[in-house]
Amino acid sequence: MGVLTNKIEREDLKPGDHIYSYRLAYTYSHHGIYVDEGNVIHFTQGEGQETGTGTVLDRFIGSSLPQRRPLDDPCPICDDQSKGDGVISSCIDCFLSGGDLYLYEYDVTRKLFLAKPRGGTCTLASSESPEKVIHRAFYFLWKGFGVYDVIKNNCEDFALCCKTGLRVIPTVGQSGQASSFQAAASAGGVILTATVSMARSSILGVAGLAASCGTYCVKRYINDIGVRRDVENVVLEEET
Repeated sequence: MGVLTNKIEREDLKPGDHIYSYRLAYTYSHHGIYVDEGNVIHFTQGEGQETGTGTVLDRFIGSSLPQRRPLDDPCPICDDQSKGDGVISSCIDCFLSGGDLYLYEYDVTRKLFLAKPRGGTCTLASSESPEKVIHRAFYFLWKGFGVYDVIKNNCEDFALCCKTGLRVIPTVGQSGQASSFQAAASAGGVILTATVSMARSSILGVAGLAASCGTYCVKRYINDIGVRRDVENVVLEEET
């Protein structure tokens, strides 16, 4: 794993790994839990069940949906389970939908976290054992993970919950990747101002760009599930 990429080869995967693949020309990533023997459990939304946000994120809402195969040509491995919605199990090919494979990192240092150029790739939180991770993934496969919401309850939230047992309180927080989008949008306004300032004064312009990068990094950091306080431990019914 490096600062710029978390790409991994299939033969290096281990059961319980949190994996992801980019959609829409690398603008958004879809996340899941690798179980074993090429199977992935992940959280998707069905067509016609989109939850609008009223923001630029609406254009990415459908990106969690794998590419649909023709009805008369189902996947020979998983029978195209990716046609479903909610928490589903499918083969890794259907999960990737032609994209590359990446590994989500856990228990990273603050320095590495802040050095990452984009969100949705790592967390300061620690992962629990592979056995617990896979157990949670199958539990949600059977019981569900609620209604898909691109801001408050998406595929990254699902995978993070399986790995850590933590979940952002839906009425308060939002997922790390969605937070990164909003942080980037906020920083973008500062960048535009800084660019104009740079045309007038190189010193002011550089200072503005530095401020925008700092704003983006700080917002990403305070919204990481390993740092924020508006999270709760998820207790499975069988554990009560």
